Order: sequence, then C-alpha cells, then structure tokens
Amino acid sequence: MDFNHLSSVLLLTIFIIAAIAIWMIGIKLTKAIDAITTHFGLGEAFGGMVFLAVVTNLPEIAITAVAAYHRDYDIAISNILGGIAIQTVVLSLIDVFGVGRSAPLTQKGHSKILILEGVALIIILSIVIIAKQFPSSLIYYRTTPFEWLILIIWLGTIYMISKMVDPKKNSNPDNLIHQLKFPKSTFKGSIKGAIFILLIGAIITLFAGWALEITGETLANRWGMSGVLFGGTILALCTALPEISTGIASAKIRDYNMAVSDIFGGNAFLPVLFLMASMIGGDAILPNLKPSDIYLTVLGIILTGIYMAGMVIHSKKQIFRMGIDSFIVVILYLIGLFGLLALV
Repeated sequence: MDFNHLSSVLLLTIFIIAAIAIWMIGIKLTKAIDAITTHFGLGEAFGGMVFLAVVTNLPEIAITAVAAYHRDYDIAISNILGGIAIQTVVLSLIDVFGVGRSAPLTQKGHSKILILEGVALIIILSIVIIAKQFPSSLIYYRTTPFEWLILIIWLGTIYMISKMVDPKKNSNPDNLIHQLKFPKSTFKGSIKGAIFILLIGAIITLFAGWALEITGETLANRWGMSGVLFGGTILALCTALPEISTGIASAKIRDYNMAVSDIFGGNAFLPVLFLMASMIGGDAILPNLKPSDIYLTVLGIILTGIYMAGMVIHSKKQIFRMGIDSFIVVILYLIGLFGLLALV
C-alpha cells in the first residue's frame, strides 16, 4: 500500500491510532502472558524473555523483513541497534511510572535469570562489533557465521533459563499472596482465553507496528531526516511502544522480573533478526555495518551494563522517582544522541 499520496495530517492520524492500539493491547498482553507463565510454571522472567520479548518486537520483525526484501538495510539496522538502546532507556520509564516512590526498579526486579539475560545481551552485541571487522565476502548460503552464532547464543540462553525456572512456582505461597493482595491485576478468564488474547494481540501489534513504520518513515522523508537517524531514534521509539506499555503494566501487577526481562530478552532477540535479513536479502549485513551502527551497539552495551550493576548493588536511593542507575542511563542516552547527530 502506497502512503505517499496521503496528506501529512492523515498520516499523523494513522500514526497516533496505531500507537494507541499498541499501547492498549500491550496491557492486555501482559496480563495474558502472566496467566500463561503462571499456569505452566514457566516463571516471570522466562515469560518476559520468550513471550513478551518476541510479541512486543513484532513491529521490528515486519520492518526488517520488508527492508531486507527491498535490500534497503539502513533503516532496519539502525532500528534494531537503536531500538536496543532506547528500549533499555524504557526501564527508566518503568522505574518512574511503574514502580514510583516505593523503591528503584532494579531493587524490586533482580534475579540470576535477569543477570544471565544481561550477560547474553552483552555477548551478542559484542559479536556484532566483532563481525564488523571481517570482510563482507565471508558469506555462506546467504548468511555469515556470526548471524548463526547470535541465534545459538539466544537459544542457549533460553535453554539455560528454562533449567533455572522453579517448577513449583504455582505452589509458592508468595504467588498466593500476590493474588490475594492484587486480585484485580490477575487475568480474568481461562487459560484458553489468555492464549487467544496472546494470538490476537500479536496480530494487532504486528499490523499496528507496520502502520507506525510506514507512516513514520513517510513523514520523516517529508521532513528531510536521514534513514539512520530516523531508524535509530523516532522509529526505534515508536516500535518500543509495546515495551513501554507491557513494561509499565508488568510493574503495576508487581511482576518486576517480567518487566525487566521483557527489555533484556527483547534486546537479546533483536540481533537475531540479522539472520532473517541476511537470508531474505542474501547480503552480508554485519560486516557492512556503518560507524553509526557500531556507535549504537556500544551505547546499548554501556546502558545494559549500568542496569546490571544496579541489580548487584541494590541501592535504595532515588532521583526524580527513579533509581540512580535509571538516572545515569537517561543522562548517558541523551549525551549519546548528540554523538549520533555528529556521526550522521
């Protein structure tokens, strides 16, 4: 569908409607996934890494697939790597609006599983940087070995997390206390209803994300923004809307581990899309990354490391209703945006 003939006002209207749809369905998805993970004893963090991470990144999946088909990789690559940075900053929003004055997010949401997810994410992003140092001729069957290595690490992390999940979670008295204290936060319906909402929510998120990308890119072209800058900032923010809504909703129902795992797990999943892009386009993507792409990758590593440090230190201090780690992340991200403007 060609959106170029539509007026800017109509494009902006579609953009806003899609954003609202993503925001509202994100809240429904969180409660449904919370019910699914509890029913099957998968654990909050595992549910965040697998279910929420993949579902909330459906917009990025659509964007990457379309861009790879047209061999227009700039926006897709910057959206993936810029999305990792901006989705990490989303944790600061969850800290403020989801947790508030009670305590910093990383004091509420911390576990060995989350540390493992963070380590896996940093390793995956390090592989992205290493892959850039190799020639683009290193390609076999339309991909390079690095895309497969990223997939293996992501799948391996999921396997290790599944082994760390307590199968007796449903019989844990803490879970009963959760239901008694917050009865309105739990999903109202059967497990089949929760699965149905998960499927419908995934479809809505996919199409709403596609609408966000198409209308947003068209408006950006009219405003004269570069593909890298648009993909790494505005588009990354738009496609992070599911993470914002589901993250805050997870924190509201006291599933802090799921809120953090949604971000860490989603960020670890995003580089897996490089494999899909390579297979569709047939080009070596990682060895051809631009300096701005590496810049966004390093920024993502730094921001992730700060939150991992916050999980270990457990500081109770807050600045503007957020933990010290969230405050530092926001400041560094804003500084990082100025550096990105200098590069592009």
